[in-house]
Amino acid sequence: MGELGLPEILLILGIALLLFGPKKIGDLGKSLGEGIRSFRSAVKEEPAPKPASESSEKSEKKEPS
Repeated sequence: MGELGLPEILLILGIALLLFGPKKIGDLGKSLGEGIRSFRSAVKEEPAPKPASESSEKSEKKEPS
């Protein structure tokens, strides 16, 4: 199977433009960008700290030897 070069990519983009039209492709690009942006912001956020009740329950379950 061959590699995708510039002519093949341009052909695929041309066919997509004919099938969907410029407005639909613009909308798809916009929503893809928004999805990537929200994913990156979610990854950068620190995880929420656990409530104190959960951590105290774990310490109570441990029995001293």
